Amino acid sequence: MTRTFAPEPVTEWDDIQALAASGLGALAASAFLLLDVTDVAAARAWLAATRPTSVADINAARADGRIVSTALQLALSAPGLAALGLAPAVIDQFGPEFRQGLASDDSRSRRLGDIGTNDPANWDWGCGADVPHLLVMLYATPDALDAHVDKVLATLSPGFILRKREACAVQNGHEPFGFLDGISQPVVDWAGVREPGHDALYTHLLAAGEVLLGYPNEYRCLTDRPLLDPVQAPQLPRALDDASRADLGRNGSYLVYRRLAQDVPLFWQTLSARAGGMTAAIELAEAMVGRGIDGQPIPALGTRAIPGAEPYDLNSFSFTGDMGGNICPVGAHIRRANPRNADLPSVPDGLLDKLLVTLGLTGNARDDAISSTRFHRILRRGRRFGDMLSPVEAARPGAADPQAGLHFIALQASISRQFEFIQGAWVASAKFAGLSGESDPLLGNRCPFPGTMPTDGFTRPGPDGSIEKHALPQFVTVTAGGYFFLPGLRALAFIAALPAGGS
Repeated sequence: MTRTFAPEPVTEWDDIQALAASGLGALAASAFLLLDVTDVAAARAWLAATRPTSVADINAARADGRIVSTALQLALSAPGLAALGLAPAVIDQFGPEFRQGLASDDSRSRRLGDIGTNDPANWDWGCGADVPHLLVMLYATPDALDAHVDKVLATLSPGFILRKREACAVQNGHEPFGFLDGISQPVVDWAGVREPGHDALYTHLLAAGEVLLGYPNEYRCLTDRPLLDPVQAPQLPRALDDASRADLGRNGSYLVYRRLAQDVPLFWQTLSARAGGMTAAIELAEAMVGRGIDGQPIPALGTRAIPGAEPYDLNSFSFTGDMGGNICPVGAHIRRANPRNADLPSVPDGLLDKLLVTLGLTGNARDDAISSTRFHRILRRGRRFGDMLSPVEAARPGAADPQAGLHFIALQASISRQFEFIQGAWVASAKFAGLSGESDPLLGNRCPFPGTMPTDGFTRPGPDGSIEKHALPQFVTVTAGGYFFLPGLRALAFIAALPAGGS
């Protein structure tokens, strides 16, 4: 029988990499280094000497009225753990999706929409086993980034070879199509005050175990992770669910990285031509996204109190009064990425209604298929790359492509239940919420799936009851990616101190 646990407050901030609690927005400049191990002993020595920025570091600086001017975060792939000498029996305790990799087989690629031009065979890196061993993420104030990167690069040899440096633009709060970005993030219950359970209403709060391993998740269980003999790993914390074992996963998180190239001129030229001018094009784009270009929710949705959300953060709304998508289209991007519902497929009105819904005697299959959003949330930590082009500039014929896009980065405790579910069942699906022939209007690959079913549609109900139907080209292409593990600092120290023969 699976053991369940009460929420536990997170206090080990000096063991948690800063990215788990912050997008490091004050450090607007960044660069990502992709490394391969070339000398195991030297690589371990580098790890032992390199301390990632922790949440405690950020909190201490904030308490002193200052900001950290540079930060370093470090994640390892499954091949990277093997290259550093972690025993296969230990690696086998990590989640199967992490071990197998983002582009490990055709079946996973089909589920995630990585077919057609998104096919991993076309990627710069990440196809099959071609995954870098380490992902080193460097953040800084704009004036300090180059020196920060140069300092780290100078320390890599002979332990590592630099496979690639991924450039990021200085962040301005907007993604390349021009929309305000990074708005809808769950609020992690670090204090452990919320009891996960049957939620009749949508909540913005999320159990810490949905982000960090070693803590109770939304099922009140602990996600599987590597547990070791404490004699061999005395520096590691004891497991909450088995005090006789040392917890290598505690305070760590799985990191999904996908590099998304966005065709900004195609996006705005297509919508301008379809809508007949820029004002209407922006309205169409806002319907596709599900928010105003300034991030504001669609006014007609109204506002309501959402636990964990504040009015100023643009998240005090849900779709319970718009189940048919007459205000915000059902296929809009934000409805797919976060349907904003609770465990029950409708909002019960009283105990009898709740009982009927729980027993499945009311409601419908469509709503039931996308309920329980709290089990499928992620923390997004992405960074933009390339130049910004305004919608008006991009809509002009012959506009130069700014070669822009997004380094999509997501943190979660379960890759399959969180990222892969969102991407496969909601974003890439042509049948999301009872739709037919529509994938995500922004991220869809437009390839027929399955068989000959089209995926390029977008339906936009009009206020007068009319229906607009659009066939969309592909605007976003996946060009690289991989699955990584963002370890706690004690786990990283354990890996750095592995004996010459491995663990």
